[in-house]
Amino acid sequence: MLTSLGIIFGVASVISMLAIGSGAQMEIIEQIKLLGANNIIIQPVSVQFEGVIDEDEQNGQRAERVRFSPGLTLEDAESIIRIIPQVEYTSPEIEIETAFIRAGLRRSGKLVGVTNRFFESQDYRVAEGSYFLDNHMENSSAVAIIGHGIKARFFAGEDAIGRQIKAGNTWLTVIGVLEERVVSEQNLQTLGIRDYNMDIYTPVTTALLRYRNRAHVSVMDVQEAAANRNQVQQRGNYHQLDRLVIRVTDTDYMGSVAGIVSRMLERRHNNVVDFQVIVPDQLLEQEQRTRNIFNIVLAAIASISLIVGGIGIMNIMLASVLERTREIGVRMSLGATRRDVVLQFLFEAVAIGLTGGIIGILLGIGISYGIEHSTGIITIISPLAVVISFVVSVSIGLIFGIYPARQAASKDPAISLRYE
Repeated sequence: MLTSLGIIFGVASVISMLAIGSGAQMEIIEQIKLLGANNIIIQPVSVQFEGVIDEDEQNGQRAERVRFSPGLTLEDAESIIRIIPQVEYTSPEIEIETAFIRAGLRRSGKLVGVTNRFFESQDYRVAEGSYFLDNHMENSSAVAIIGHGIKARFFAGEDAIGRQIKAGNTWLTVIGVLEERVVSEQNLQTLGIRDYNMDIYTPVTTALLRYRNRAHVSVMDVQEAAANRNQVQQRGNYHQLDRLVIRVTDTDYMGSVAGIVSRMLERRHNNVVDFQVIVPDQLLEQEQRTRNIFNIVLAAIASISLIVGGIGIMNIMLASVLERTREIGVRMSLGATRRDVVLQFLFEAVAIGLTGGIIGILLGIGISYGIEHSTGIITIISPLAVVISFVVSVSIGLIFGIYPARQAASKDPAISLRYE
């Protein structure tokens, strides 16, 4: 058992490394599906507008003015699709925190104003009913497509299509139910996205007309501004959109399009940088680099453990050869060839490696499950990982057993028989 200790820890590290690698690969594929491989995300940022000093060249006078931004708007989305040829489409989103009410049931949630491009960009399909029609968008109709979780909560055991649900102060008619999307809690937190299953979706034009349009200045805003001259600095979220997804025609254009969009929005927003451009593949690359570092550490531990285990096997086998010198002499005097002696000791070395490999595989499986439950990192133990671990353990026993086996086969039978 002590001889196999290095092999045990080495194989356990190999199993853990492969399990974490497989889990990371599956998680990244899931994240790519959630964010979209060709998507660029624009997030609005509320900033404090500051005074800018301008100098009059003719009079030599300096004056201060405040630089305003209209915020992220539908016009920005339309300009991007109109000006940049590498953009396939844009998907604006407006999030409204409100309460959903139906048949005595109530739940706080998000009403999201979108276009049909939203469902395309998120690869989100309708399980029942239909998507928004053109006349729904044009007429700002009070219709909704609900998430699977909303249907389960408010329409349990009944057909939701054609029925109404109240979102805020407006009754919306359900025209579609989205398929269920299973997303891990870790991905929701890592990517900063919400649980789409519990959202209600309405046309973006409906969200602007029937709910408050933050880009418009209301009478109340004017009254507050008159009462408080510092209203500009205290103004909250002034963006019309809460998110803008840009679908690029090819991943090769992601970097260049992101740069163009950033400069374009800065000009449209009067040089106020009140937005953030997020390229998902860069986030995923950073996460992959972090996982790779972790895998490199595990690989180093596995390599050192396996080498130490192999050296341990070799030392034990050399000691065994010395102790069994008389046995070797007896076998060779009875007709055993040098090849027979080599194979005998090689089989013993492989058996030690294989025993350590089996225990290491079981330990590695336990470590993998422990990592998943304690850290939340997804681990997947594949049959290939088990096969690789078997091959590694057998190979270590075979490689480090060659030298002791050859030492045993090289002994002179006559001298070996006289060994005490």
